[in-house]
Amino acid sequence: MDESMTDAAARSQRLVLLIAILASFVSFLDGTVVNVALPAIQRELGGGLVTQQWVVDGYLITLGALILVAGSLSDVFGRIVVLRAGLIGFAAASLAIAAAPDPLFLVVARGVQGIAGALLVPSSLALITSTFRGPAQARAIGTWTGATTAAMLVGPVLGGVFVDLVSWRLVFLINVLPIAATLWLLTILHHRDQRDPAATVDWIGAVLCTAGLGGTVFALIEQERLGWSSPAIWGPLAGGILCLAGFVMRQRVAASPMMPLGLFRVRNFSAGNLATWFVYGALGLNGLVLGVYLQQGAGLPATLAGLASLPSTVIMILFSSRVGTWAGKIGPRLFMTVGPLIMAVGVALLLTVSDDFNYWTQVLPSVVLFGIGLTITVAPLTSAILGSIDPARSGIASAVNNAVARVAGLIAVATLGVIAGGALNLDGFHRSAIVTAVLLAVGGVISFLGIRNPPAAS
Repeated sequence: MDESMTDAAARSQRLVLLIAILASFVSFLDGTVVNVALPAIQRELGGGLVTQQWVVDGYLITLGALILVAGSLSDVFGRIVVLRAGLIGFAAASLAIAAAPDPLFLVVARGVQGIAGALLVPSSLALITSTFRGPAQARAIGTWTGATTAAMLVGPVLGGVFVDLVSWRLVFLINVLPIAATLWLLTILHHRDQRDPAATVDWIGAVLCTAGLGGTVFALIEQERLGWSSPAIWGPLAGGILCLAGFVMRQRVAASPMMPLGLFRVRNFSAGNLATWFVYGALGLNGLVLGVYLQQGAGLPATLAGLASLPSTVIMILFSSRVGTWAGKIGPRLFMTVGPLIMAVGVALLLTVSDDFNYWTQVLPSVVLFGIGLTITVAPLTSAILGSIDPARSGIASAVNNAVARVAGLIAVATLGVIAGGALNLDGFHRSAIVTAVLLAVGGVISFLGIRNPPAAS
């Protein structure tokens, strides 16, 4: 009987991990699959670099702002209920994007998709942290991180194939199969959902956060077209900054804050999230710049532009779980320091890209080093942050960390016009590579100075 119960528990844990991976895979995949589709979207719908930025950031604005709300919603309604709602909403928004007749409709639909995506990641990770304990949790997080981060890397490959062989519109329907599979798995999961009767949702904080991000990002993207002196730029920028300041103040006084500021008193949580800001800002910027430049600058078809990141994907799939196990034994600090520094060196190698383009000598070494550094970084980073917080607060902790990561990518992409000088030509590509490398190096230094290994780790 005891053995039977143990086997049943093990099967339940494997099912939870699979559901968490598939649900998060949908959100991460769609966040990156769009990068190689951007040139095709621009050719059909128009709008230049500004439209490309908005297609990416329309999704990230609502995703980054409402991931925090999703953490509260998971506490109020249960993680499985919220997960199921996110999957259905994501599928509906994807269908709308595939039918978009113009850039405005596309960007609005991407915003709706971001709302649904915000429901997926925190609930998925909270399922893992509430189901697994001790070293098993570290291994599960490593597996989840590897699979979901691989989605960020395999997205451009799938997107490129669809763009070249069919249409950019079908790129947004790639997630149909994993959504259907996850919804089916949820029906066979005999897992008790957890709710907190005392939990509430901070809607005022949600509005302030969304307005703050929206105003700030609008100014950063549209300044290239309207100029910094335009009231249509500095007005939303000032309003956005005020709303973000109001959001922070709101979190200090709200009965059930979206982002409990007390979490940041925990050293590894605060240092880990600061490192997340720089590392994931760099990831967002690098993914967009490389996906677009390889097509518009180097002249590669979308499929080859997507395949350019394949070595990183293979490295992530092969070694992420192992790195998560190592970090659980010896602590995350070394990994979180060395990983971003390796990525920084890898991105710096993109400065060798010239008008006489050669993927094998100018891009491949960068992609390989980047993949090694990313594999070393992501699982220990997640474990360090969530492992520093009481398991009862894992949902909100994962929501905060994911919000930091998405907002970092959002701001990085919004500043691309400023960084690249308004165009992703070779000079703009080199400028972006320098900024990305600096962001990654800063992330590594912050980890070295701020992260502390748990007492049990040697």
